[in-house]
Amino acid sequence: MGLWKTINIALIALRLNALRSFLTMLGIIIGIASVIVMVSVSSGSKQEIERAIDQLGSNMLSIRPGAEMSGGRHSGEDNATPFTEKDIKRLKDKFAFLDGISGSINTTAPVIFGNSNWTTSITGIHVDYIDVRQWVIEEGRNFTEREIQSGGKVAIVGQDIVEKLFEGASPIGAHIRIKNVPFTVVGTLQAKGESSWGRSQDDVVFIPISTARMRVAGRSDRSVPDTVGNIYLTVNLDRNIQIAEEELAEFIRELRKIAPGAQDDFSVRNFSEFIRARNETSSTLGLLLAATAAIALLVGGIGIMNIMLVSVTERTREIGLRLAVGARRNDILMQFLVEAVTLCLIGSFFGVAIGVGTGELIRRISDIPVLLNIPIIFIAISSATFVGIFFGFYPAKKASRMNPIDALRYE
Repeated sequence: MGLWKTINIALIALRLNALRSFLTMLGIIIGIASVIVMVSVSSGSKQEIERAIDQLGSNMLSIRPGAEMSGGRHSGEDNATPFTEKDIKRLKDKFAFLDGISGSINTTAPVIFGNSNWTTSITGIHVDYIDVRQWVIEEGRNFTEREIQSGGKVAIVGQDIVEKLFEGASPIGAHIRIKNVPFTVVGTLQAKGESSWGRSQDDVVFIPISTARMRVAGRSDRSVPDTVGNIYLTVNLDRNIQIAEEELAEFIRELRKIAPGAQDDFSVRNFSEFIRARNETSSTLGLLLAATAAIALLVGGIGIMNIMLVSVTERTREIGLRLAVGARRNDILMQFLVEAVTLCLIGSFFGVAIGVGTGELIRRISDIPVLLNIPIIFIAISSATFVGIFFGFYPAKKASRMNPIDALRYE
């Protein structure tokens, strides 16, 4: 008996018991849909984390004064002395492996242009900050060292500011006001989009760090007039980032005269390692979710075996009649095996449709990143085929080994 004829007979048998066939396929449908959704969410999260690492730079470190909260516990001492311009110079002079270093003072203030205003993040920076934080100047230029030292009233704006205040027009040369201080826009930043924490990175204005201290952010500590806030730096790619991190921490302990064994009043953070740790957690969670979905697929396969065994029992006389009129045992084996595989394939197609649709729905109504992985669809369909063959073989083999005379006598 040909394959197409066998498939046709299988479809007729499934149609005659449509409700039972659907309930049998339900396990496969749920399993396949779950696999696609879980893997898509996991892949999307991984891609987003890799994008965050690329934006930050794999060789970037940050140094912050004071305590750091991690896992509900403090690391370092609060109310530590701020870092200063002298500290940045000492770090530059000490370590030749530093490709760039910059302070960063942050505040929030309204930015005014004409009759429009927008409250945004104002960041005071050094010249190296643009390169250290992997920003790209899209139009105009970066600050000069002279502007940094003299407290120049110049600004570089993100794309959100361009849209909100300038309606997409070029702002180069335009005059804006920040806390009633006039600034001239000298550059715009290439769009970065949202960070991995869901905040727009383009809603920002950069100004010289000296200007931020004197005119915008104010001095949080009057006894330290040249504070630089947090320090960001990049390490030469030829240098091991972990070793560089340890050397920097040791040197800062010497600068701040921290006794051996005493608690640090600063923290050195490797952002790429932090994000990779999140990536590993996300991957582990994705594997657990995929394993859960695979269990649903396994349960679906057991359901198919159960129904196929019932079907063999119900159709014992039919099997006997086919054998009696000349059907070969391989024909009977193939008939029931094809029925099992057909159940799984139809279920897998429904599962793929539901999984893809659910993933798209999640992407549209939430901030969860979803990346549809095309190969996983083929893997899911292949898995469904394997499940059909694996769990359908025993019932099919049982049917093919029936004695025709005993089957015809079966009541």
